[in-house]
Amino acid sequence: MVKYAEAEARLFKNIFVCRKCKCKIRAPNMKVLAGKVKCRKCNTSELRIKRKK
Repeated sequence: MVKYAEAEARLFKNIFVCRKCKCKIRAPNMKVLAGKVKCRKCNTSELRIKRKK
């Protein structure tokens, strides 16, 4: 879908989406897996990776 590696990194690298309020958050993978990152809006730690359509 994305032609350049730089553009793909900007759009998808380290970006997660809250499962409850659909808010986007940029955070390191290891912190998200450890549960240290929470959503700013609803304060939950249920995050998923941004999908590449």
